[in-house]
Amino acid sequence: MPDLTQLGKDIVKAAYLEGDFLLSSGQRSKYYLDKYRFSTHPTLLKPIAEGLAALLPTGLTVLAGVELGAVPLVTALSLETGLPFVIVRKGAKDYGTAKLLEGVLPENAKLALVEDVLTTAGQAIRAANILKDLGASIEKIVYVVDREQGADANIRSAGFEPAALFTKTSLGI
Repeated sequence: MPDLTQLGKDIVKAAYLEGDFLLSSGQRSKYYLDKYRFSTHPTLLKPIAEGLAALLPTGLTVLAGVELGAVPLVTALSLETGLPFVIVRKGAKDYGTAKLLEGVLPENAKLALVEDVLTTAGQAIRAANILKDLGASIEKIVYVVDREQGADANIRSAGFEPAALFTKTSLGI
């Protein structure tokens, strides 16, 4: 398990930006955590994967990540745990196999959905419901940062279990 206090400081140093930002939730914010600034850097990605691995329940058969932001995270977590993963697309491709899901989802899959920075968790809940409709059991939704703007409560009210590695408060922002 990494030193979460130091990891949190390193994430803020690398990814915290101030300004006027439009979030994927549609909300505006005076700060932004640029997930690509921590998920593309190996000295941050590796300990993040270690931390997320500690949040996973036992008995999982597969991991899942939402395109595009969660792909580096779920890849690193797959390498950390040895579990295979699938990628949930935001929309079906209009060419090739035209799938919403990339990779192989085992029958009766028990999975954890991996996400990056959540505000309301709308995309995570959508992806979890897609996976559920495909027959998977979503054991937990794990994510790097909870902006504390409804994600946790929304995940719970949708019938899923949330687990954040960090919160806005724990990061001191």
